[in-house]
Amino acid sequence: MKRIKLILVSIIAFLSVFSVTSQTIDLKGQVEASSELEGIHILNVSAEEYTITNDKGGFVISIQINDTILISSVQYIPKTILITQDIFVSKFIIVNLEDRVNQLDEVVVGKVLTGDLLSDIKNSDAEPDLNFYDVGIPGYTGKPKTQKERRLHEADAGKFVYYYGLIATINIHKILNRISGRTKKLKRLVRLEEQDACMNKAISEMSDELFGHIELQEELKVEFFYYASEDPKFLEVCKQDSDIKLFEFLIDKLLAFNIQVESVDD
Repeated sequence: MKRIKLILVSIIAFLSVFSVTSQTIDLKGQVEASSELEGIHILNVSAEEYTITNDKGGFVISIQINDTILISSVQYIPKTILITQDIFVSKFIIVNLEDRVNQLDEVVVGKVLTGDLLSDIKNSDAEPDLNFYDVGIPGYTGKPKTQKERRLHEADAGKFVYYYGLIATINIHKILNRISGRTKKLKRLVRLEEQDACMNKAISEMSDELFGHIELQEELKVEFFYYASEDPKFLEVCKQDSDIKLFEFLIDKLLAFNIQVESVDD
């Protein structure tokens, strides 16, 4: 009889443990890092579940006990976490990420400086820094990217697959950003940023001449520029960097806007 009770207790204990380990819950997490917190990849390798962090570093992902979670981002060192009983019960986790830091070469001082700047420069073995022209590499000399443009470049740069002989490397960050919709969101933000910049340029440089040709009530002037910027051709014309073409475009839009205003007044 005692033996039967012992077996029943063992079975119940096993079923209880099995029930807990097979249960799926939502784990809330908070990523802490030195700078960029949005768009960090959170991958449940065991369950093939995937999400990204919000702008404050928070995330939610489905887990079971013994699942393996991978936290990955271009600017931080990847981190792997095993879901333990304690993490499962608490339903919350804080993840600290470390920056990817490139180690600098050791600097060796070879000559004693005298304090005379001109003399020290002439006697030194220092050579000018190499640039991309010296080594035959094409370099970027255009306008510096904005923060949103840099985020978009980081999210969608490079090819999907790189081939090194017989070895192929998948650009996992680009794929995950496309799947999650982050790339699409960043492209929209970059376009809005460019649109606002073009509109502000038009307001500051062309307002006097525009409204000198066609009069418009003061409270409607800003509304007109928003009306013009919503035209898909607005950004295209603005990027041509031709003040004449932009002015002609705005004149046409102002005529159309003025007709709408007059029809409403009537």
